[in-house]
Amino acid sequence: MISEKRCSELVPCEEALGYKFNNIEILNKALTHKSYAYESGKQTKDNERYEFLGDAVFDLMVSEYMVKKFPQYQEGVLSKIRAVVVSETSLAEIAKKLNLGEFILLGKGEELSGGRKKPSILANALEAVAAAIYLDAGFEKAATVLLLNFVDSIDNAAVTSKYQDFKSELQEKTQLKLNTVPNYKVVGNSGPDHDKTFEVQVFIDNVPYGFGVGKSKKEAEQKAAQDALGKDNLPF
Repeated sequence: MISEKRCSELVPCEEALGYKFNNIEILNKALTHKSYAYESGKQTKDNERYEFLGDAVFDLMVSEYMVKKFPQYQEGVLSKIRAVVVSETSLAEIAKKLNLGEFILLGKGEELSGGRKKPSILANALEAVAAAIYLDAGFEKAATVLLLNFVDSIDNAAVTSKYQDFKSELQEKTQLKLNTVPNYKVVGNSGPDHDKTFEVQVFIDNVPYGFGVGKSKKEAEQKAAQDALGKDNLPF
């Protein structure tokens, strides 16, 4: 059993998460770093097993959201976006916004070395908290509570070209199925030299299949390839 003092200390954490635990001891365990458990003795369990489970919860939660939100994206693109969203850097930033570092139980050495602000500790704690909500109320509740913290980063990653490469995907498919490669042509541009907008058409075997507009030729080509991949009349 945890003390009444610790229970009261965790109330602001529940408020930040937007979830009240049925079993507050699960949250306490999720916020117990191994350094604290080691100093406290064998009876205190750390959060490392919860981290493992929470990683799986985040993977499924983010994957489910993306599959529903972005039906046009192939597995490779979805994997790249998910890797960015559930990276240590991303998780640590979310943990900071939730002030999770304030509630972590740390050993004296880790406390003195600034452990509450370490990205690895914050990210791991957030994974453990995800597992705690899952164990306390199930996956659907965990996803409902936690997904709000991820939507912006998922959506931003999904529209950032460095996380996806539609040109490569289209080329791989045309080479495999048709033994040819797409051809991109600039079919129009507008604006002054310092702020041009380009219009690009992609052709497969001299037949136009996709159109894209961008502030650079590369961006317009990516959008043209994306447009082509979404067409039902592709010859493969």
